[in-house]
Amino acid sequence: MEEQKIFGDFHTILNEGQVWKMGGFPLPDGSFWEYREPEAVVIVRNGILYVRAPLSRQNNQIQILDNAKHMYYSVEDVIVPEEGEVSFELQIRARTQNTVPGDLYDGYVSLNLLDFTTGAALDFFAGNDKYASVYAVLPFPGVKVPDSDKTKYFCVFKEDTDFEAREFNTYKITYNRAEDEVIFYLNGKEVRRESGVPIKFNRFTIALGIMTEKDISPEGSVSVHGQTVIAEYSPVTVTIKDNN
Repeated sequence: MEEQKIFGDFHTILNEGQVWKMGGFPLPDGSFWEYREPEAVVIVRNGILYVRAPLSRQNNQIQILDNAKHMYYSVEDVIVPEEGEVSFELQIRARTQNTVPGDLYDGYVSLNLLDFTTGAALDFFAGNDKYASVYAVLPFPGVKVPDSDKTKYFCVFKEDTDFEAREFNTYKITYNRAEDEVIFYLNGKEVRRESGVPIKFNRFTIALGIMTEKDISPEGSVSVHGQTVIAEYSPVTVTIKDNN
């Protein structure tokens, strides 16, 4: 059985909690760290979500809170079939200003598939002149990560420049739970395959983000120095193939 869902409806983006909501994490003190840039300009036209954000948000203690600057989470999660596969496909255009040339992690646009039941994530990051696929299990605040006798937390990036820089490219991630396999596609071509995935993904929150990835220094965050990131996203097509 095959089912297809479209996660878009960007015209509702201001009605936070209807289709999309601002991303972030609850903190131990009861507050909520929200991924929202206060000067972001958000435009919806022709079904495309456009966000231009001068970067300003920083966290000096927690790396994950420092990385994402402005991010939308899907209100509805996508349940992973026990037998079969699920795929996520969309178009992203990324352009940046005042980022370091060749340094993707100085400011980029992201598709993040987040499983808050396990701390696992599958991502595509797109910058001005480079993109990356990402495969990770992360210490998300408040998320219980399954114990492991191997490496419990990891984040493996694979960068490439073989894409249409500053233009729309088609990104697709497919996950097969029974086979423990993830495949990344760019413009219809397989660019990465991870077999023997050590964790079972249960459900995905779709996240559309603007991010950096700079290690917090002993003096605090170093992720913001006047960059602006311009993101454009098409709706996300989710295809669920259930062999049960």
